[in-house]
Amino acid sequence: MNEKFKVGILGATGMVGQRFVLLLENHPWFKPVCVAASGRSAGKKYAEAVDGRWKMDVPTPDYVKDMPVLDMDKDFDKIVSMVDFVFCAVNMPKDQIRALEERYAKAEVPVISNNSANRWTPDVPMVIPEINPEHLKVIEAQKERLGTKRGFVCVKPNCSIQSYTPAINALLEFRPKLVVATTYQAISGAGKTFAQWPEMEGNIIPYISGEEEKSEREPLRIWGKVVDGKIVPATEPVITCQCLRVPVLNGHTAAVFVNFERKPTKEQIIDKWTSYKGLPQEMKLPSAPAQFIQYLEEPDRPQVRMDVNFEHGMGISLGRLREDSVFDYKFVGLSHNTLRGAAGGAVEIAELLAAKGYLTGEEEKN
Repeated sequence: MNEKFKVGILGATGMVGQRFVLLLENHPWFKPVCVAASGRSAGKKYAEAVDGRWKMDVPTPDYVKDMPVLDMDKDFDKIVSMVDFVFCAVNMPKDQIRALEERYAKAEVPVISNNSANRWTPDVPMVIPEINPEHLKVIEAQKERLGTKRGFVCVKPNCSIQSYTPAINALLEFRPKLVVATTYQAISGAGKTFAQWPEMEGNIIPYISGEEEKSEREPLRIWGKVVDGKIVPATEPVITCQCLRVPVLNGHTAAVFVNFERKPTKEQIIDKWTSYKGLPQEMKLPSAPAQFIQYLEEPDRPQVRMDVNFEHGMGISLGRLREDSVFDYKFVGLSHNTLRGAAGGAVEIAELLAAKGYLTGEEEKN
């Protein structure tokens, strides 16, 4: 990239927005030029807006401390004039998010969204770059619908599915038929720290609103096909999930059971996992892990404390693969929910979009 793309962060004061702020510091392709949030934070310097609310384990970067927080609604024209594209990590009702994202897209500002509001819009790609980069071609149909030349919305999927969907994807040639997964999800997935949610210490909550439906349905959309400008979800494998909130800060763990049409050997499975590479690895995108999936032989791995930051939080850790008395196999997966599962995954999507020519600079915007 000869010149860096100018980037805005919508919802910059929340937990995922803060993670974007960290990830974009000194990014080789992207330069954050504005931060935006709701009217409650607008007009303040960023450091002031997040004072007492900074949830990361490293200090607020110097580059953003004095940036004024813009109102993503009232300062819309100003933001549009400043950026080549935006990341969206807002906390609003879904209908308002859809309207906000489409407004920016129609103003010729591509939106890479961490939100769920547009995940089932038929012509909006929902992407894990290592798995379904071909879904990006649906953007052309979306731009035709929106009447835009460069504006569109692209979304990342739910954070919890990252802990098992890549593992199943690497084994699709063996035709998985049934997947049963229970996810043990960190509190940062709810935008919380233990200081904000002390009742989670020593506690498990066996319910996360909407999470089981997302966990069962979103992998099928990722494995779907683009047909006539729309993404048609796959129908197999059948997936059923339970999702629990557990007293962990970062890292979603999944216990997974799977049946295959053609049962592979254990050695075949491990080979498929550890050798798996996707387009981001081939293109050497800046945020792409060199090794997407690792398999750990130790019987007590993966563990959050030891493995959640594998490949800077962008890799998937698997372990405890063994045959089951009811299913063909069972295993345990782990992914970092605010890196691979949220802001990091969105940054990698943006890198893929840039590398594939879907993001363009100011000269193409006007």
